[in-house]
Amino acid sequence: MASNNQGNQGGKSNRGFASMDPQRQREIASEGGRAAHEKGTAHEFTSEEAREAGRKGGMARSANRRNAMSSGSGSHSSSGSNS
Repeated sequence: MASNNQGNQGGKSNRGFASMDPQRQREIASEGGRAAHEKGTAHEFTSEEAREAGRKGGMARSANRRNAMSSGSGSHSSSGSNS
């Protein structure tokens, strides 16, 4: 069977944003942010919007952790038993 990743060991693609050096990723993301601000299309959060987003993120994370613990399939269980 032929592989789409010819000449690449380990089965990982060497193409795309995720395969780039982290420093290069930051440079590209920074360029995009600067361009959006110059164009006037960048969203700037108000203090209230940022507070609400943080609250929602915290609630979602807490819910995910509770669900993982109650299902017993969480990878963060310390003893491996569900007592």
